Amino acid sequence: MPTPVTHRQLVADLKKLADPARVAGVSRYFRVESGAPRTKFLGVSPGDVFPVAKRFSDLPLADVERLLDSPYYEVRLGAVAIMDFQARAKRTSLAQREALYDLYLRRHDRIDNWDLVDRAAPHVVGGWLADKPRDVLYELARSASPCERRTAIVSTWFFIRADDLDDTFRIAELLVSDEHDLVQKAVGSWLREAGKRDQPRLLRFLKAHAPTMSRTMLRYAAEKVPPATRAKLTKPTS
Repeated sequence: MPTPVTHRQLVADLKKLADPARVAGVSRYFRVESGAPRTKFLGVSPGDVFPVAKRFSDLPLADVERLLDSPYYEVRLGAVAIMDFQARAKRTSLAQREALYDLYLRRHDRIDNWDLVDRAAPHVVGGWLADKPRDVLYELARSASPCERRTAIVSTWFFIRADDLDDTFRIAELLVSDEHDLVQKAVGSWLREAGKRDQPRLLRFLKAHAPTMSRTMLRYAAEKVPPATRAKLTKPTS
């Protein structure tokens, strides 16, 4: 019988790709939060992590959780990529989808960077909640953690794709005055995407909130708005 694939093999494969000379470049992807455990880096670019994770896309969730416990950024990125691959796969059962969702929320402490959120939240969280109550997203939007607040808005990508925009705009309203730039960028980006589906609604939102939005959020949200209209939305310098 073939030997079962384990999390240790994924880590070993990533270490084969490790390049200390690339650590400085890779670490630029990571934002250190105050009080967060120290993160280490192997020196593997995200573009090289994802093909490795794809080879381990059937890894049991117990092993995925062990990967999330790794101090290495690239290993945790591999873990959330596996979660994303499983959530996207048509063959994945409802029970497994629910387990993926539960693991994401239960171990959000290890999903602690913007790109880890962006990789998994749309399908793992948004996909699971597509036909269910979404109260948890509003709880996340009120979290003290910037990554959890980012999850709240990023998860709505799955809804936007189905022309279901209400939660995107409601969560954006909760986060419209957020002071963290990574939350601002996510909110602005998702408002822009919702605006591609319903530009009049986006414009109503921006007209109501532009005076209090950060410049970053407004710039991202208004990126696809006609230039003449965008010029009218500029806010005074704070």
